[in-house]
Amino acid sequence: MQFEIQEATLGEWGEIQRVAQVAFPATYARILLPEQLDYMMDWMYSEASLRRQMTEEGHRYFVARDETGRAVGYVSIQPEEEGLYHLQKIYVLPEWQGCGVGQRLFERALQEVRAALPQGGRMELNVNRSNRAKGFYERMGMRVVREGDFPIGGGFFMNDYIMGMEV
Repeated sequence: MQFEIQEATLGEWGEIQRVAQVAFPATYARILLPEQLDYMMDWMYSEASLRRQMTEEGHRYFVARDETGRAVGYVSIQPEEEGLYHLQKIYVLPEWQGCGVGQRLFERALQEVRAALPQGGRMELNVNRSNRAKGFYERMGMRVVREGDFPIGGGFFMNDYIMGMEV
């Protein structure tokens, strides 16, 4: 299966949202309650939220596209503080998982973070403690550095490992 990765423009927020509407629930259906899934989808993937992330919060999105140009996955990175970037999101459509898309998206994020931090630094991410993606991140070279329970509003929490790696 052929695909390419390009940085997303603000006008492509809808393509990111379309992938998220499939990939996010597929990832969390057995981990989160339906109410929390709905809350998080609106919180992270509404048009207003995606536009704010891209214009005000410094998120850079990279989208994997198949040979027809259809978005099949995405990753976003965000500068957090001096010498630290956060990999905010990485999701791939279920039918494209296991095809190398996630690995290439991760590698692209790492490449962009290294370019932004030429003197070195860290890249971190949050992963739900019940998410099997933790093994993927470990294969990519990340390690658990701490864990936490973070309130996200609506009475919901993200119960995460924070994983990190030097870049």
